[in-house]
Amino acid sequence: MSIKVNEKVLAKTVQRCKERGIIIPTFAQQKDPRHVPAEIRHRLSKVGLWDINPVNLFRITWKNEPRSKGGTYGGVNFLEIPREITGIKARVIGIVGKYFPTGAHKVGAAFGCLVPRLVTGQFDPSQQKAVWPSTGNYCRGGAFDCALLGCDAIAILPAEMSKERFTWLKSIKTSEIIATPGCESNVKEIYDKCHELTRDRGDKIVIFNQFEEFGNANWHYHVTGSAIREVFEQVRGKRGRLAGYCSTTGSAGTINAGDYLRTLAPDIKVAAGEAKQCPTLLNNGFGGHRIEGIGDKHVPWIHNVRNTDMVIAIDDADTMSLLRLFNEPDGHKYLASRKVPQSVINQLSLLGISGIANMLMSIKMAKYYEMDEDDIIFTVFTDSAELYGSRVKELAKAHGDYSRQQAVHDFAQFLSGAGTGDMKELGYYDRKALHHLKYYTWVEQQGKTYEEINELWKPSFWTDKFVHMDELDELIIDFNKRTGLLK
Repeated sequence: MSIKVNEKVLAKTVQRCKERGIIIPTFAQQKDPRHVPAEIRHRLSKVGLWDINPVNLFRITWKNEPRSKGGTYGGVNFLEIPREITGIKARVIGIVGKYFPTGAHKVGAAFGCLVPRLVTGQFDPSQQKAVWPSTGNYCRGGAFDCALLGCDAIAILPAEMSKERFTWLKSIKTSEIIATPGCESNVKEIYDKCHELTRDRGDKIVIFNQFEEFGNANWHYHVTGSAIREVFEQVRGKRGRLAGYCSTTGSAGTINAGDYLRTLAPDIKVAAGEAKQCPTLLNNGFGGHRIEGIGDKHVPWIHNVRNTDMVIAIDDADTMSLLRLFNEPDGHKYLASRKVPQSVINQLSLLGISGIANMLMSIKMAKYYEMDEDDIIFTVFTDSAELYGSRVKELAKAHGDYSRQQAVHDFAQFLSGAGTGDMKELGYYDRKALHHLKYYTWVEQQGKTYEEINELWKPSFWTDKFVHMDELDELIIDFNKRTGLLK
C-alpha cells in the first residue's frame, strides 16, 4: 500500500504534539499493552480513566484495569452470560466496552479513523476541525480523541439520543455540538448535515464518516478481533468451538471483527443485528427505534455483507424491558431467585441497550443453529447502563415502579421466550442483494462510483484493506521519534 504523506502539514503536527506532550500509541500497543513503555504506565497510574489527558490515548484498549482512576492493564474485560439467564446450551460471552475512556469502545474506532490522517499530514489540527457524524458514541469518542490530541471537534448526533451524551460532550468543551432531527435510525439527516458543512466550510473541516471510513473497520478487525481471540483461548477448554459472532451493525465497524474471526474458524456464523422497528437488512424496512447507537435505513459502505451469514432483528421493547430487569432492585432479586450468581447480577449494568440487543441476538442464533455446550458465541457489550440512567428513569415514569411481577413477565417473555422469528439465514444471492442496497445510499446520494461499489463485492478488496496495520504503526513510531517525547 502506498501511503501519501503531506510533509508540510505533518511537520506542523509533529511540532504541535511536541509542545503539548502528546505521544501516540501504536495499534500493536492497543492490541497488547505489554508493549507500552514503563514511563507511560507510570503516568497512567496517576490519571483517571476519562480524564482529558493525552496519556489516556494509551487506554484505547480492551485491556484496561476496571478502575475509574489509576489503573493500568490486565486481560481483556469480558462477561459470560450464564445459562440461568440465556436458557440455552451454548455459551454467550461479551467483551466489555465500559472501561474504555468515554465508557464505550467507539473511542477506538474514532482513533482508527483520525490517527492515520494525523501521522500522514492528511489532517491539519491547527487549521481544520474534525467532524464526527454519529448516532451517539462515535462522536463522543471522536471528541475525546480530539481533546487529547489538541484538535477541534464537531460532534453530530440525532436530537433524540440520551441526554447523557449531550451533557458529556458539553463537559469536555466540544467545539460544536449539532443535533440533527430524529432518532438512531435517522442517518441520512446526519449525512445531509455533513454535506451542508462541506458546502459552507470547505477545507476548513475534515469529515470522519464512520459509515464509510475503513479506519473504523480496520481497528475492529485487528484490535477487537484479537481481543475476542484471546478470550476464546482463555475459556475454550478442551472442546470449545468458536461458533458464532453477533453484532448490531450501527456503522458496521464492530462486525468487521467477524472477518478476523473467520480466519481462525472458517465455519463461524457471523450475524448482523438491527432493530425490528427498522428492519432494513431483514426486509428493506424502515422506521424509528430505541436501540441507541445503531444507525439504520441503509447498509454502511464498510459492511462486508459477503461475510455475513445471518440477519437478526431485535424488538426494541425487549431491550428496554431487559434494561429495567438488569438494573432495578426487584429485577435483581428475581434473578437471584432463579439462581443467577450474584457476581453476574452485580455486573449486568455492563450491558447498555445495544449490548442487551447483542445478547438477545446470541440467544436467537444459538436456538436457530441448535448449538450445544461446546459452542461459544461471542458478542460485544459496547457501552454500559451508566450511559442510560435517564432512560431508566423515563421508563419508570412511563410505566411505574418495577416489581417482581414485572420481572417474572420480562424474563419469561424476552429471555425464555426469545425465539427464531425475525431472523434470516443468508444465501449467496441474499448477501448480494444487501450489497446492492448500498447503491442507493452511496452511489446515488454520497458520491461513490459504479466502479467502487463493484470492487466492494470482491473478497480480495477486503483482504487488502485489513493487511496494512504494520505500515501504519511504522508511521506512528516515526511520528513519536520526531516529537522526541519518548526517551
